[in-house]
Amino acid sequence: MLRKILITLGAASISSAHFILQWPPTAGFDDEAESKSPCGDATITVNSSSPEVQVSQFAVSIKNTHPTGQWQFRATTDTQEPYNFTDIVPVVNSTGIGDFCLPNLRAPDDFAGKAGILQVIDNSPDGLLYQCAPVNFVTGSNSTVGSACMNATGFTASWTTEESLSTNATTSGTASSSAATATKTSSSSADAVTAAGLGSLVGAFGLLVGLLV
Repeated sequence: MLRKILITLGAASISSAHFILQWPPTAGFDDEAESKSPCGDATITVNSSSPEVQVSQFAVSIKNTHPTGQWQFRATTDTQEPYNFTDIVPVVNSTGIGDFCLPNLRAPDDFAGKAGILQVIDNSPDGLLYQCAPVNFVTGSNSTVGSACMNATGFTASWTTEESLSTNATTSGTASSSAATATKTSSSSADAVTAAGLGSLVGAFGLLVGLLV
């Protein structure tokens, strides 16, 4: 009985949230303030302890509690407001609840060597939601996805032809776009579906799918 109560309480805690940016770690999460642009009312402080993000390849991990979502990923090297965010990939549509991960995002090459901010926006059933992470952009690529980058069973996602969500966030540019669909493929390996032909800014990247949480 106690175990059942604890499981119920844990599920209730997760379901009360909208989404949580797990990697890179969010600058701050306030469920009630997550609808506030540009970063869910979080204070962004970038310093030497902020995680390194390789511009040629990096992963983003999210815990999602809504059955559907539309995701926009942006980045900037402006660490003071007003931020000048650049769209780094096309909009991603998702279906399913739980963890999901994009292991092969990339930022503009000229971001390398600079402090910056990653912004994630979800056009959810509850409206537009915002999370941000302070990062340090570096050269190279991170090809090691790791155990933190996984997807819930039954989770599906697809790249869209939309370059940007309609938001009030400041944007300086957009990525080229091409549609590709990702579905659950495996419960034991880091399978990826590569979305190629997305332009020089984005290049070839994949959506990791099918791993059990």
